[in-house]
Amino acid sequence: MEFMKNNLHAHTSATTTTTTTTTRLICQSVVRIAAHVHHTNCPMDKVYLRYDTPSEELHISFRYVNADLKLDREFNFCRRMSEKVEDALTRIRGNIEKELFKKAKKGKRKNDTQDTTELLPNALVDGKIEFLRGEQKLEDMTFIDILADTVDSLYLKILDRNFQVVINQPWPASGNLKQVKDWLHCGDGLFYNTCNEDVGYFLKLVLKPGNNQGQFGPSVEQISKGEVQAGPGTCPFETRHCFTKQRLKGNSWRMVSYNILADLYADSDYSRTQLFPYCPPYALKTDYRKQLIMKEVMGYNADIICLQEVDLKIFSFDLQPLLEDDQQAFKGLMAQKGTCGEGVATFYNTNRFDLIETRSFNIGENIKVTPVFSELWQKIQTNEKLAERICDRSTTLQLTLLKMKECEYYLLVANTHLYFHPDADHIRLLQFGLSMLYIEDMYKKLIKQLNLKDESQLAIIFSGDFNSVPECGIFRLMTQGFVGDDFIDWNSNPEEALVGVSLQQPFRMQSACGTPKYTNFTHTFAACLDYIFYQSDRLEVEQVVPLPADEELKSHIAIPSVVFPSDHVALVADLRFKNL
Repeated sequence: MEFMKNNLHAHTSATTTTTTTTTRLICQSVVRIAAHVHHTNCPMDKVYLRYDTPSEELHISFRYVNADLKLDREFNFCRRMSEKVEDALTRIRGNIEKELFKKAKKGKRKNDTQDTTELLPNALVDGKIEFLRGEQKLEDMTFIDILADTVDSLYLKILDRNFQVVINQPWPASGNLKQVKDWLHCGDGLFYNTCNEDVGYFLKLVLKPGNNQGQFGPSVEQISKGEVQAGPGTCPFETRHCFTKQRLKGNSWRMVSYNILADLYADSDYSRTQLFPYCPPYALKTDYRKQLIMKEVMGYNADIICLQEVDLKIFSFDLQPLLEDDQQAFKGLMAQKGTCGEGVATFYNTNRFDLIETRSFNIGENIKVTPVFSELWQKIQTNEKLAERICDRSTTLQLTLLKMKECEYYLLVANTHLYFHPDADHIRLLQFGLSMLYIEDMYKKLIKQLNLKDESQLAIIFSGDFNSVPECGIFRLMTQGFVGDDFIDWNSNPEEALVGVSLQQPFRMQSACGTPKYTNFTHTFAACLDYIFYQSDRLEVEQVVPLPADEELKSHIAIPSVVFPSDHVALVADLRFKNL
């Protein structure tokens, strides 16, 4: 891919906002649009035939350049496979004549009574337009018959020029874009980092389509809808990048957990007027926020990334292309929340880890049918309203079993985003308790399946947005191993109170980043809701990347803002196995 820029004047205002340091918006926005609006550059020596059985349509495209006739134009035709070649050639000749007549009329004086047909160049009048196989003329044959035979020696002859026939090579979708001259070449590759020098310029992507067979079609071009605009300047996460300049090696790896704020919840009238009224509307748009998110995530140089509130389109069209390229070498796994358009995603560095197994399931849908849940489910059913509410939730648990490349040590990485409602401490505690029951069951089975010499070769990490402050039951269950039946969370909603239920889990777990003052910060609520829990008897923390200071979070009242792309902040920690 080629990137070029031009400072031609815009007739419409830009519909997207780019920053001076991002990579994905330019490539991603252009790639999406290029399938619909573009200009192709057909080589001058080929004619492209495209068809797809059982369709009757046959698409013919070629570029005809003739300096003597002062003609340089791309011609596109849609014919029928059952049509005789002679009929198609008649149409081709007619279209070429039409273009020449246009030029002739432009050059003709108003008072000139000469018939325009007399203006047709002798070269075309006397010349021939033929479709041949070698020296054999094929006018009386249909395209079906011709294409059923070998196509190696097929060519289209227009006057004295031969066009090689190329069948079903990669081709961009149809469209048209005016040519613009004086473009400056500014980069090659799948991504392009905009810079200060690009501000005020349009960007053009030049893409050559190809397939796995090494075939390439004509290049396609796409110009950005608007000019590159200045970004927000230095963002607070760039200060955090000072602690993550290098990737880790050996037994150490870097873990990131981050709720990136789904577009589903950010770009709506309610979010603009109620949730985040302090944030400029343009800074809530996905095209703006995703650039900051990707720049931030990339700068952490992580080995494992657990994300929450990931839009499916952002996962597929932005995060995967960016992180799964050869240089970054990540592999992404997505777990959707029911029928919702967002979910949780885990990315792991394929240079550091091998994927052994991945699972994801909806807790509410599986609570009734999962054997390990049966005892707790029986107790939940004693309160009908509680049972209905927890089953209606789309909360998803994602589990990823990774093996370190250099040794027989394994990580079981859990990722989730628990129910958000203020009166649902009991729901969240139950969701978490069910998750830990499932993890414990999977852990016991893995110890046997992996045939480990020592159980310390397998360690658990559980990260996510738990929507639970440190004083609530989730943090207690994880760090102390037990929550009694008299704990206050069970009565967060009196109508759904659960009596006589206690929870426990057998693992020694701690929070890698401790209990920071804020991991979520809006104008109406700010608290610690996100954690990276790790198995503390097997893993140890080497570094915690400092979180943004209070004054940074408050610099634009709250977050999200022009410099914070989410209402949460990322947790970043370096860990290692203790006995390795």
